[in-house]
Amino acid sequence: MDVRDLLRTAVESNASDLHLVVGSPPTLRIDGVLAALEMPVLTGEDTKKMVYSILNEIQMEKFEKELELDFSFSLPGISRFRVNIYVSKECIEAAFRIVGLRIRQPEELGLPEVVKDLCRKQSGMLLVTGPTGVGKTTTMNSLIDLINRERSCRIIIIEDPIEYLHEHKKSIVIQREVYSDTRSFARALVHTLRQDPNVICVGEMRDLETIQTALTAAETGHLVLATLHTPDAVQTIDRIIDVFPPHAQEQIRIVLSSCLQGIISQQLLPRIEGNGRVLGIEVLVATAAMRNVIRESKTEQIPTIMQTGADMGMVLMDTSLKDLYAKGVISYETAISRVKDIQHFKALLMKSGKRLQ
Repeated sequence: MDVRDLLRTAVESNASDLHLVVGSPPTLRIDGVLAALEMPVLTGEDTKKMVYSILNEIQMEKFEKELELDFSFSLPGISRFRVNIYVSKECIEAAFRIVGLRIRQPEELGLPEVVKDLCRKQSGMLLVTGPTGVGKTTTMNSLIDLINRERSCRIIIIEDPIEYLHEHKKSIVIQREVYSDTRSFARALVHTLRQDPNVICVGEMRDLETIQTALTAAETGHLVLATLHTPDAVQTIDRIIDVFPPHAQEQIRIVLSSCLQGIISQQLLPRIEGNGRVLGIEVLVATAAMRNVIRESKTEQIPTIMQTGADMGMVLMDTSLKDLYAKGVISYETAISRVKDIQHFKALLMKSGKRLQ
């Protein structure tokens, strides 16, 4: 078995991932569901041979030293892939995420107009959040491409690894890969501030130093886009503040309340007809009322403000799920399995005239 052939099969099957696991056939994830290929079960020798066939000497040496490796891989004219290699029970295994070659437009992804308006801000912080595998990187790169097409500025992207490749359009786009082009997100961010950036994109805010530097950049006139593995707006704000020591949290609330522009939280949901997935999205816009509750540590009031801020483009995830179900895009079972407040969700359905199941 050749790993390049398997990756071609994954792309042709519209899979999001390919998994090489010892004791199992090569397995694809299609529309969120695992599907084993009709192939022999992989041995440890199979997976090692396939993985090593796409590594250069430097990558091989790093993997053998650390037993973990993240990198990007490309099949020219077919697709790009984000690759994670790891060891399980002394066997080498791998997970490939299909990235694609083309950066999709916000309209294709189902992003509302307010999200495009948020990324047109000249400064502040815009966050894209959600669990692993819900398209945060796709959304962020779509917004970067929008800025690249509309503004004349310097965009600096820090990723681990680089996934989508950007061309210079109206903007100059600098892409730096952690561990290849820089030692860490935090170190790259500090030096980025000296490279005349207008827009800074952080692939993931992982630690206190990275979050602190990103907030400083947003506070000092740069537009900062970043991702976090948090499920909604409230937990995103709490996560940012809680990463700091208690004595610093009041000051961080003030900084975050002043520089935050918006939070986009998303999920990918299976379509009812079974062909593909659709985006469920929650959008927080930093209005004066929103900034006030962040500053005063009253984040429990955020959902209420978002409910009353629909005219400004704000939407709660439960409302997004209700709309998708009411339009017949997702099933009731899918919607009810993802909502936070089931009683509120059912009340929204009754108000819209949609029958409960």
